[in-house]
Amino acid sequence: MKNYKTDVTIILPSLDPDQKFLNVVTGLVDAGFEDIVIVNDGSKPENIHWFEKAAAMPGTHVLTHEVNMGKGRALKDAFSYVNANRPNSMGVVTIDGDGQHLLKDIIACAQAMLEHENKVIMGCRDFNAPDIPPRSRGGNKFTSNLFKFGCGIILSDTQTGLRAIPKQYLEEFCAIKGERFEYETNMLLQMKTMKIEFVEVSIATVYE
Repeated sequence: MKNYKTDVTIILPSLDPDQKFLNVVTGLVDAGFEDIVIVNDGSKPENIHWFEKAAAMPGTHVLTHEVNMGKGRALKDAFSYVNANRPNSMGVVTIDGDGQHLLKDIIACAQAMLEHENKVIMGCRDFNAPDIPPRSRGGNKFTSNLFKFGCGIILSDTQTGLRAIPKQYLEEFCAIKGERFEYETNMLLQMKTMKIEFVEVSIATVYE
């Protein structure tokens, strides 16, 4: 039986993390995730100790960029690592290390990916909730409409970083252009070209 704890790889890119990052990693380990790939994307020397603490936890592996190369490159390097070193992984879940992705939502996306083997899972926030700042609500509606009418992609949260991707797509996703934050947008556009379907999973909206 497929199990998110053993069959899914968590990917966590990070730049100059703090205690929140370590809390996220600790939560994942305590929840039973056995494969967590962390990317240190060129963090300052004074922040390296956070990665060292994370690397000491069971089931974690840290990849290191000597200089900042961008979130897109960090994700693609992690995808390549999983392809080369995790033959039994059924896919990855990309998350942020600042606590904006709750553990229950990460688990929900991992489980959904195992249930929908050929689809990418998008963890989507509800921007219609009453406590959402008007600026955030307006920005998301603009980008969602742009994707809908300009690209034919109907997605309620185009900027989410919480995504679960089946392993069979990782090699092709490594070839998608973009080294920084534009990579996640390019991923959506390329999914349309590749005719890869996605499933939305509702997640909490967390603000600092």
